[in-house]
Amino acid sequence: MSYALYYWTGLQGRGEFVRLCLEDAGATYTDVARVEGNEAMTSFLEGQHEGALPFAPPFLTSGHLVIAQVANILQYLGPRHDLVPESESRRLYAHQLQLTVSDIVAEAHDTHHPVSTAQYYEDQRDEAKKRAKDFREQRIPKYLGYFEKALERGGGRFVLHQHSYVDLSLFQLMAGLEYAFPKAMAKQELPLLRDLARRVADRPNIAAYLASDRRVPFNTTGIFRHYPELDG
Repeated sequence: MSYALYYWTGLQGRGEFVRLCLEDAGATYTDVARVEGNEAMTSFLEGQHEGALPFAPPFLTSGHLVIAQVANILQYLGPRHDLVPESESRRLYAHQLQLTVSDIVAEAHDTHHPVSTAQYYEDQRDEAKKRAKDFREQRIPKYLGYFEKALERGGGRFVLHQHSYVDLSLFQLMAGLEYAFPKAMAKQELPLLRDLARRVADRPNIAAYLASDRRVPFNTTGIFRHYPELDG
C-alpha cells in the first residue's frame, strides 16, 4: 500500500506525527511537498480535486481517499499497519488519546503565537511570555501527568497494552517539549513516559528514520520552538 503525505517543507510540524507512523510501519509513501514544493498542496486546499476537502495540511491520499487532520489520519492508518488493537473500545480509546495529544500540541504552538498566527513571534513576545508561563506551570504537568497515568493503566510499557500509533505520538510530544522547554521538562517526574520515549527511539525503523535526513531538525518555524525567554 502506497501513500502520499502532504505537509509544509522545512519543518516537522503536525506532519511529523503521521511520518512517524508511516516510518514505523515501513510503509511506502511520498512526502509530496518535499519533492514538488509546497505548491503541490494548492489544488487540494482550493478544492480542485475529487474527494474530501482538507482545511490545512497535513493530509494523506490513499487511492481515491483524501484524509486530513492528524488524529483522523492515524485512525485510518492504525488498523492497516497493526498499530492499534482490534477491539472497538481500544480503538476509540486510541483516538481519544490522540485527540488529547492534538490539544496539547495546539497549546504548545500558542505559547509563541498567543495573539495571532499572522504576526511574527517578536510582535507578541510579551504576551507569549505570559502564555508560556501558564503552559509550563499548569498545562505541561496536567497533560503529561494524564499520559503518565494512562501508561500506568496500560501496564507501564504501552499506553494500550501493545505498541500503537499513540506511543509514537507520545514520543514526538516528549521530544518536542524537551526541545522547546528543557528547563520546565527537567522538573517533571515522568518515568514511564521517558522510558516509552527511549524505547520508541530504539525501534529499528524509527532509529533509522531519526538518523536519516528525512527527519528535519526542530527549528523556529515549527510547532515546538525553543525561545529561552519562554522557558523561564
